[in-house]
Amino acid sequence: MLKQVIEVHELLDDAHVSGKIVVEYFDKKGSCIASTETIRGGKGKTDFVKILIPGLSGRQVGGPSRTLGIIGRLGGIGARPERIGLVSDADGAIAALACAAKLVDMASKGDRLAGDVLVATHICPDAPTLEHDPVPFMDSPISMQTMNEHEVDPSMDAIISIDTTKGNRIINHRGFALSPTVKEGWILKVSEDLLDIAEWTSGNHPFVLPLTMQDITPYGNNVFHINSILQPCTATNSPVVGLAITTVSTVPGCATDASHEIDIEEASRFCVEVAKTFTAGKCQFYLPAEFELLKSLYGPMNRLQTMGE
Repeated sequence: MLKQVIEVHELLDDAHVSGKIVVEYFDKKGSCIASTETIRGGKGKTDFVKILIPGLSGRQVGGPSRTLGIIGRLGGIGARPERIGLVSDADGAIAALACAAKLVDMASKGDRLAGDVLVATHICPDAPTLEHDPVPFMDSPISMQTMNEHEVDPSMDAIISIDTTKGNRIINHRGFALSPTVKEGWILKVSEDLLDIAEWTSGNHPFVLPLTMQDITPYGNNVFHINSILQPCTATNSPVVGLAITTVSTVPGCATDASHEIDIEEASRFCVEVAKTFTAGKCQFYLPAEFELLKSLYGPMNRLQTMGE
């Protein structure tokens, strides 16, 4: 998938890139439905982009196969004029759009998946930065609630949320790491099916991103979050897994020339393989029976999806 990653990287590495330019790139490829919408916030504007790749028996054609959501989560792909070029935080958008590009290329060559895949991210080349410990993050021109409203779609039966996760000292590995599955306020066990796919696609032992209760609560409640990787779980009852693109050292989200195409390619290829198996009904993000047992024993945890009292 390195070809798609490089193409998308070059497409986004432009001070004038927009959602319209991204949609035009996918329209030329065909085999998908691409759309964009510009949203303005208190700190600027961004272009949300959605790419729908219909499956052979997906909901787009009235079929029963499941839909996978792939969200490229980030504050912005650039911090102009403060920083020149793509920032580290852009990895999530690059990976998600590279997944869409690969799936579209596959479909055009006759390899269509069983179910639909919906890819969502946003394009902002001039987002603000944000002070954060231990290193600065990228901020966003719009609120997290607005981001979830435009990226988390009710049709997504499960979600992979891809986010640069380099500004911490708790995952010290270059490549990608999986989070445990999060559903309705519960941090569940790491999916065995996803661990298998991580091993097979990377050729390495799987790495797991540690999560705390704070990380799965909504932004804006004044508690620490590792980053926004699990924010989609606050806006859906579908299972969400974070796919963290990681490094050995601590790297600011606003650092430029800090993206590693090979790492992005590994994460993107993992997502494509999950899309194949999940939409075909051969991959589970969580164990439904165990989830129901947890709820019967301890009650619902949906309160953690809210701002609390």
